[in-house]
Amino acid sequence: MQEMITFLPMNKSIKVQPGTTLLQAARRAGVRISTRCDGKAACLMCKVNVAPEERHALLPPTDAERRKLGLMLDDGTRLSCQAKVCGQLTVQVPEDPLKAAIRKQLERQQQDDDWFA
Repeated sequence: MQEMITFLPMNKSIKVQPGTTLLQAARRAGVRISTRCDGKAACLMCKVNVAPEERHALLPPTDAERRKLGLMLDDGTRLSCQAKVCGQLTVQVPEDPLKAAIRKQLERQQQDDDWFA
């Protein structure tokens, strides 16, 4: 039986087999999640967020994930390269840090332009 995974804010969904990592599901769905370690829980770049009511749809964190994330696990943060699907869920993919910085700078410039107009 396949499980439906939805990635926000892209609003892309895909059905995957239980045991599939969120990173594998994202790649199949065409959702970009940054990573440098290619799924070895070494770079911490592939963090995603899962709402408390949906955490049961992922297998418990691996030892590597526990060591890397610590208390962030309590906030619903998971490493997409380690978190394995066991039910239907929605995953929040954080904005890429570089894109976020560029977006904020552009918003500031727009505010300045509006002020001088």
